[in-house]
Amino acid sequence: MLKEMIGRKSGKTKNVIERGAVKKFAEAIGDSSPLFTDEEAGKRSVYGRNIAPPTFPVTFDSGSIPGLNLPPKGLIHGEQNYVYTRPLFVGEEVHCWIEVKEYYERTGSFGKMGFLILTRYGEDADEQLIFTEERIVIINEAARKEMER
Repeated sequence: MLKEMIGRKSGKTKNVIERGAVKKFAEAIGDSSPLFTDEEAGKRSVYGRNIAPPTFPVTFDSGSIPGLNLPPKGLIHGEQNYVYTRPLFVGEEVHCWIEVKEYYERTGSFGKMGFLILTRYGEDADEQLIFTEERIVIINEAARKEMER
C-alpha cells in the first residue's frame, strides 16, 4: 500500500527552540530539571546554557512528504527512538526533515495492519546533525480502508 513511498523525503523546515515552549514542555512531561528552565543553572552546566528535554522534537515541524496522505484517525503510535550527537540548545534553530524508511504489513487478530517507519532528522544552522528520531506508525484496518478511498 505505501511501499512506493519508501525513500521519499520532506523538504527542510526551520524550527526555533523557544524558552517558553521548553518550559511548557518540561512542565507537561513532569520534568523539573533546572537544565531546561533555570538560566543560571544552564550557564553553570557543562553546556553553558539551557537545553531542551530529549523528547522535545515531537513539537518540531518536519514538513510534509508529497504523496503521503495519512488519515486523521486510525493511526497508532507504535514506537519512537532518539539518537543524539549533542543536546538541543534553547534559542537555537533546528532544521528538520522526515523520510519514509520502510513499510510492511502484517495480518493479526485485528485484521491487516500497516507499519510505517519514519526517520526524522534535525540539524543545526551549520548543517551538522543533532539528532535522528525513528518512529513507527501503525495503520489499522479502518485507516487502511480510508486511505484506499
